[in-house]
Amino acid sequence: MLVITIIILSLVVSTAVFMKQSPFGSDPADARLERIKHSPNYRDGAFQNLEFTPTMREGASYINILWENLNKPQNNIPPRPIPTVKTDLKTLTDDKPTIVWFGHSSYLIKSKGVNLLVDPVFSGNASPVSFFGKSYPGSDAYGVEDMPSIDYLILTHDHYDHLDYPTISQLIPKVKKIYTALGVGAHLERWGARPDQIVEFDWWERQSVAPDIELTATPARHFSGRSFARGKTLWTSFVLQLHGYKLFVGGDSGFGKHFQEIGDKFGPFDLAILECGQYGRDWPNIHMFPEEVVTAAQDLRARTILPVHWAKFSLAMHAWNEPIQRLLKKSEQQGMDVTTPHIGEPVVLNASYPRTVWWNF
Repeated sequence: MLVITIIILSLVVSTAVFMKQSPFGSDPADARLERIKHSPNYRDGAFQNLEFTPTMREGASYINILWENLNKPQNNIPPRPIPTVKTDLKTLTDDKPTIVWFGHSSYLIKSKGVNLLVDPVFSGNASPVSFFGKSYPGSDAYGVEDMPSIDYLILTHDHYDHLDYPTISQLIPKVKKIYTALGVGAHLERWGARPDQIVEFDWWERQSVAPDIELTATPARHFSGRSFARGKTLWTSFVLQLHGYKLFVGGDSGFGKHFQEIGDKFGPFDLAILECGQYGRDWPNIHMFPEEVVTAAQDLRARTILPVHWAKFSLAMHAWNEPIQRLLKKSEQQGMDVTTPHIGEPVVLNASYPRTVWWNF
């Protein structure tokens, strides 16, 4: 009995020490926490969604989920490297807003000399440990060294596949300003960002970022957390008004009424950048199924969808290329326009919308 107690205590202490490492970030405190407590979206010690949003469906079995994760189908990862396009981001023309996707939810938006980078993850992992959440071979065509100087870094929430410690810590010296959700700044300050470098938003807060550039934080239906605790920081989407164009920066979200509300307030959008992947029957409220992505884009009154959150990591049980196949089938039925660039292939608003079918292997 004594030996078992010692083993359990050792595991608890080891876990506690491990969780204090830098990649896990820090919880909001002091003035940041006081601001959070005054948010209408913060109740009972955590941020809340606008709609009732259980993370797991009723009746979901955690044992079954664990078993499925340990026995994913062979087509869960691509059988050969992801094809990519290598673009010189530092000399990329930008008379019109130009978007370059880096796989999953990372992308650069360049317009008239201004560089905005969204949710960059370049470390090769969507987790704090190297043995989980590995990126697909070929998908890491870009790294911090390929980025131009970044005027505005936009971070939607603090999950590892959107907020990557190695990437952010390397990027901070190249970034002028960071825009994110309430509470996320605690992680960033621990990693070396200056307090005056960080701007945190609650939902519906708006800021003029620069002449002819405005950013508004809008609701998403998701959750947050880098350790066992959830909801200490907010998760958000953004409306980006950029040099006469309007883009929806979706982050992560399950389907909900908020898309209609955002569309009513800000639509139509020239482009909706929406998650399309890592969904599952056991967590239907926090990630959209591909068919719901089309409905969300219609609610937003978007002209074109750029589907992201796929083609780099397998964080669910579906086939790696199933999201785009299902999305396109639904979009064709609904007459919704979709652009499907390779990783690294520029999308230019009102000029170039790549539609190559490159994932059928």
